[in-house]
Amino acid sequence: MGTSDVNANSSSSSLVKDFLHKCGGVAVIDGGFATELERHGADLNDPLWSAKCLLTDPHLVRAVHLDYLEAGADIILSSSYQATIQGFKAKGYSIEESESLLKRSVEIACEARDVYYKRCRESSSDQSTDGKVLKQRPILVAASVGSYGAYLADGSEYSGEYGDAVDLKFLKDFHRRRVHLLANSGADLIAFETVPNKLEAQAFVELLKEEDIKTPAWLSFNSKDGVNVVSGDSLSECAAIGESCEKVLAVGINCTPPRFILDLILSIKQVTTKPILIYPNSGESYDGIRKEWVSNTGVTDEDFVPYVNKWCEAGASLVGGCCRTTPNTIRAIYKSLSGKRTV
Repeated sequence: MGTSDVNANSSSSSLVKDFLHKCGGVAVIDGGFATELERHGADLNDPLWSAKCLLTDPHLVRAVHLDYLEAGADIILSSSYQATIQGFKAKGYSIEESESLLKRSVEIACEARDVYYKRCRESSSDQSTDGKVLKQRPILVAASVGSYGAYLADGSEYSGEYGDAVDLKFLKDFHRRRVHLLANSGADLIAFETVPNKLEAQAFVELLKEEDIKTPAWLSFNSKDGVNVVSGDSLSECAAIGESCEKVLAVGINCTPPRFILDLILSIKQVTTKPILIYPNSGESYDGIRKEWVSNTGVTDEDFVPYVNKWCEAGASLVGGCCRTTPNTIRAIYKSLSGKRTV
């Protein structure tokens, strides 16, 4: 079952809920992307970060998508988190070339889904002998949209401190063209990720309300204390912004240490009736100046399993991983949730 099968029976307002029903009540999101690109040999020492591979190594982007599908991911995110028209222009690309690269990020994800389905048809069993999950199931492609801080490439998506010059109009103007392009790229939904403050959440929601954007979205925040989003804004107030918008189909948390997730789920539940999604990082901290992950507080792939069960019991229905998680992490999540699926 591909995206057309999901969309044929789902209005945009019920896409995620219908998808979760088809998945048996809980769905698996993919994991960290940049780390996996580097494992495949990509050099990401560039302000474009993982988006650089859209220019240099699109085959590696496709390979990482396939790794996650074969690990059991039901939702894969395009490699457009740090891909912006402004960023591509700074590297010397024209507006037309920049827009084409944004669309290409979704095309590659869709191509990976097609390849995966072909492998499923060629497989005579649900799971191959090498541990790959080869099971025909509904799969969604989400077009990733990172925060303004991700474009700055200075780690400010982990602080939400943009300065007084950055207001609501500035953020809407910065994101508008990219959001419109990705909304019409063939993706099933838009993933607004690592949203660090209430102002940017409001900007995204107001863009979704513009007339020619029909594609629904999810809104995902990050936290470093288990109480507020990284800027210090109230998580409850941020989640309520998502609750207020019909086109926001799920609200949640990403790129946050696993130890904080349970309390954050409980906080979100108080202000939203929408599905809750969580895809934490490995628990390490990112140094935006040194551009590297530090700290010894990360968890192993195996440690994710008991967390996942508690998160789902608390109310999460879409679960995956973010920075520094791997296909092995997603495979462990998939296996942990297999017993919870009712189909």
